[in-house]
Amino acid sequence: MPTTDTERERLFIDGQRVPATDGEWLTTEDPATGEAIASVPEANAPDVDRAVEAAESAFPDWRDVSPSERGRLLRAVAAEIRDCAHDLAELESRDQGKPLSQARRDIEGAARYFEYYAGAADKLEGTTVPVESDRLDYTVREPYGVSAQIIPWNFPANIFARGVAPALAAGNATVVKPSPTTPLSALRLAELCQDAGLPDGVVNVVTGGAEPGAALTGHEDVDAITFTGSVPTGQRVMEAAAETITPVTLELGGKNPAVVFPDADLDEAVSWIATGIFTNAGQVCSAADRALVHEDVYEEFVDRIVAVANAYELDAGLDDPDMGPLNHAAHREKVEQYIRVGREEGATVAAGGGSLDRDGHFVEPTVFTDVSPEMRIAREEIFGPVLTVVPFSDVDEAIAVANDVEFGLAGGVFTRDVKRAHAVAGRIDAGTVYVNEWFGDRTATPFGGYKRSGIGREKGLEALDSYLQTKNVALSLDEGHPDVPGL
Repeated sequence: MPTTDTERERLFIDGQRVPATDGEWLTTEDPATGEAIASVPEANAPDVDRAVEAAESAFPDWRDVSPSERGRLLRAVAAEIRDCAHDLAELESRDQGKPLSQARRDIEGAARYFEYYAGAADKLEGTTVPVESDRLDYTVREPYGVSAQIIPWNFPANIFARGVAPALAAGNATVVKPSPTTPLSALRLAELCQDAGLPDGVVNVVTGGAEPGAALTGHEDVDAITFTGSVPTGQRVMEAAAETITPVTLELGGKNPAVVFPDADLDEAVSWIATGIFTNAGQVCSAADRALVHEDVYEEFVDRIVAVANAYELDAGLDDPDMGPLNHAAHREKVEQYIRVGREEGATVAAGGGSLDRDGHFVEPTVFTDVSPEMRIAREEIFGPVLTVVPFSDVDEAIAVANDVEFGLAGGVFTRDVKRAHAVAGRIDAGTVYVNEWFGDRTATPFGGYKRSGIGREKGLEALDSYLQTKNVALSLDEGHPDVPGL
């Protein structure tokens, strides 16, 4: 419980900071020290009702704002984010734990999302459908209404923008529910949307744990849901949405293979895979958490990636180290448990494998060798700085191992052979495949998963499909009353 008003945050509903209904609080902590940063309201179902009602009331007027004006306002939001980028990055780094330079890139990405979708707002065209000459048939794309956005703790500011910006460009109003461990940037971004001139109620934020999330996903007046997080929580979101037949967009977990062929530039492959698994302490759905390495270069690859892992500097995010802490204690315990499981399964810890003897939630960059594809550490999402290295002998074996998991979010191919690169990329079951790099997707490129990694696509123009529904309009130009055709 906070001791002074200055330590307290409030919900953001209908353009104002307001208290929660019952006055309960939760505390967000610095992952590097465990020290309290701020207390935020523990919202409940009545608070969610207030936020949804505000969005529902704001929606008709926002839908009817001209597309060009919506675009102008979204560009103004981007400008506000850039003006406050330094403070936002420090807030994100302290609340989430990531190195400050990574937080800066996240904030720049958030501004870019608003810019990108600002440019799309007046280009959401329908089509004309070729029918008989005495008829006219066309489609229009219309917003759903109230868009619920449930965002995770690994990229809170960036994913706020990734979902809210296209939802607003399409004419929806939004209710955002951030993670209880990283609520601060969402509240600040909502204020910046208000400062940029967005109408009251178009962007609302409710903080808290499971209760407001469940109330939001099961709310009968929510018209579309976007969720980023784990598979089990995504399943619960789908179950709740099924009660009200509400469409969902889900970006869930991954167990992403990086396939390294013997002709690959090993310096390049090692550098990118290290970036892919140790960025944000491995707390990335599309992390390069499985290196599938040809047996001819396996030992050399292992030697090089171990050297990189051992050289990483760990410290508090604000000190801008190579890698920061995990976000919270429960997650650190989960990652540590997976490291124990790997040892018990017979894998070898070639680098890391421990936690720092200091305050905070630090786990060393860890590399497992002697890993077989059936081991849990090679099949289950760890969501931490833990790389499993698995050898393969030929391309068919590599593809079989790459695809033999329940996920299909991302994958990668490292080879100098352009034909092989295209052929293998085509055979990997994943929504995104990187070639000779990692994290190559951009604001304009669609992102999402196959299999249990999700439904729908974020980013790019394809993301707008989650926030628009198609209406068909059919007109007869014939003055008579023709027979009804076969349907």
